[in-house]
Amino acid sequence: MDLVKGSWTWQKKVEDKVKKFGKGKYGRVLKMARKPDEEEFLKVVQVTGIGMILIGLLGFGIYLIWNYVPPWIYDQLFS
Repeated sequence: MDLVKGSWTWQKKVEDKVKKFGKGKYGRVLKMARKPDEEEFLKVVQVTGIGMILIGLLGFGIYLIWNYVPPWIYDQLFS
């Protein structure tokens, strides 16, 4: 099989899978999907940003506890 024929075969397989994607179990979700309006988009961005900040603060708090509490406890016990 030469390169051109092989690439056409591969492209046909990919195109067939893409066509089936909209008709299978995800088809109903794709049909219901819509572009959000500006207000909805801003709410999603705000909630996502707040979530990222909270997770970052939680991680930073764990980092501080992990790095500063064990030495402090060690100093209290063995000083």
